[in-house]
Amino acid sequence: MKEAKNKSTKDQPELDQAEYNPEMGVSETLAETITAESLQSDLNELQLKVDEYLDGWQRARAEFANYKKRMEREQALTYQNAAGNTIRRFLEILDDLERALKNKPAEGEGATWAGGIELIYRKLLSILEAEGVQPMDPDELFFDPNFHEAISQEESSDHESGQIIEIITQGYMLGERVLRPAQVRVAR
Repeated sequence: MKEAKNKSTKDQPELDQAEYNPEMGVSETLAETITAESLQSDLNELQLKVDEYLDGWQRARAEFANYKKRMEREQALTYQNAAGNTIRRFLEILDDLERALKNKPAEGEGATWAGGIELIYRKLLSILEAEGVQPMDPDELFFDPNFHEAISQEESSDHESGQIIEIITQGYMLGERVLRPAQVRVAR
């Protein structure tokens, strides 16, 4: 038993009975060695760690916000591409309806039938507009390869070089993107 007592006291630093107060749990000598400078040093080290963790947290938060914005842009672009591909197919039907309406009869049974076709045409136009499809401005006077596709170049005394003579097929925009360029005849 005496050896066990000696072992436990060997692990502890040797202290005078006057220095050690078991009720306080800390010796006066140890209390004196913990100075304001060491506390300030520890506080500074902890503050540096806090600043480092805060900076890391803020960077991670900013990176996540950027990631979220990028994903939203990519999803919107993917939707626009998918919608654009589908809508482009309906534009051909719209062109056919326009051509049919250019030659509609004015009187008789054909006029009633043509009125029904015109209603279908307007309904298709309103659906496309609801999806964000807009016809290109037909008042664009000069050829712009970003918005037009030249079908032919012709000599014209009434038009300047590069000016659009006639729009063969209407062009359409989906938002800010060209869905289909207008097919035009251009003056030389």
